[in-house]
Amino acid sequence: MGYEAYDRYAAQYDAWFIKNENVLSTEAALVARTLENAGRVLSIGCGSGLFEMLLRKRWGISVTDGVEPSESMAEIARKRGMDVRIGTAEDIGEHELDGQYDTLLFNGCPCYINDLQKAFDNTSRFLTKGGRAIVIDIPKESSYALLYNLAKTIGSWDHPMLQGACPPNPYPIEFVAMANWRTTAEKLECLKRAGYSDFSFMQTLTRMPLYSDTDVEEPSEGCDKGSYVAITAFLK
Repeated sequence: MGYEAYDRYAAQYDAWFIKNENVLSTEAALVARTLENAGRVLSIGCGSGLFEMLLRKRWGISVTDGVEPSESMAEIARKRGMDVRIGTAEDIGEHELDGQYDTLLFNGCPCYINDLQKAFDNTSRFLTKGGRAIVIDIPKESSYALLYNLAKTIGSWDHPMLQGACPPNPYPIEFVAMANWRTTAEKLECLKRAGYSDFSFMQTLTRMPLYSDTDVEEPSEGCDKGSYVAITAFLK
């Protein structure tokens, strides 16, 4: 999977979140909750640094280091004050990062990572002893992923099957087409193989996608009803 859509539509990515500001705030609140007492954080697939900017402004959480494969996205993140290295989670090899972080944050990027097992295996070396990974994404079994996979199969949001079911401002089809949503169980298995344990879960976006931008939702524990789920796992 390439990252051409992110290079080409980087501004469109931010514009979608701005149009869906309650969804953005809902997701950011979940990220903030998981980052309590997180220590030094490396954001894997940090994108445009939009979430990191909100974390700093709204919650006083500083996440300044990132890894991002798209140069266009990284350029925006740097303008927002982040130090971003270009690379993928599977292949980035800067050894000066080894053992430097207490937390690895994978926020919204797992569905765009080709080899998730390799990504978890490769990046775990960046953690201090007993460090944690926070993996946040849309589970394949959730209502959002089911809707997105239907749109991906059709190749458009403009179809009678989706009328009255999709949000007023749906996620750009270019990004939907690139994604490979995995189940929570699949992500857990990859984390276990990479040496992680002691799992805990937080979730949000529990409304139907059509109504999820009506107001801001607070995160709750669990992984059985949300369309945005965070897995926290500690390295053995």
